Amino acid sequence: MARCLSHHAMDPCSMIVAGFGFSTRGTTESLRNALQRACAAARIPAPQALTTVEDKATMLAPLAQELGLPLHPISQEMLASQATPTQSSRVAAERGTGSVAEATALAVAGPGSRLLTPRIHAQDRLASCALAEGNPR
Repeated sequence: MARCLSHHAMDPCSMIVAGFGFSTRGTTESLRNALQRACAAARIPAPQALTTVEDKATMLAPLAQELGLPLHPISQEMLASQATPTQSSRVAAERGTGSVAEATALAVAGPGSRLLTPRIHAQDRLASCALAEGNPR
């Protein structure tokens, strides 16, 4: 359930979600750097929630805990149902969507959500983060 916010969007009940895609070689620092870069690009201080695919959620959990944010793992089925502007053929073959970061962010942000940033890679390129804004139910 989204908390109503009054500091960012025109809609006071919107929520910003950070979606992550990453290599199993990625570290918490890789994830943190991708998030910092995405937030800087969107000119926001922080998201209200983090998300990734279920099978990698344990790798994102330390960052969520560090930031005090909820983590919303997404099923492979929900991931594959999300259309994304970025189309990586490798990711599409492995995951059924063009960008894990974009698809997970859009899925958690809810129907009618929009990307604030497409996926942005960490400096080490082992993680990417996309920010979406929406009204999750």
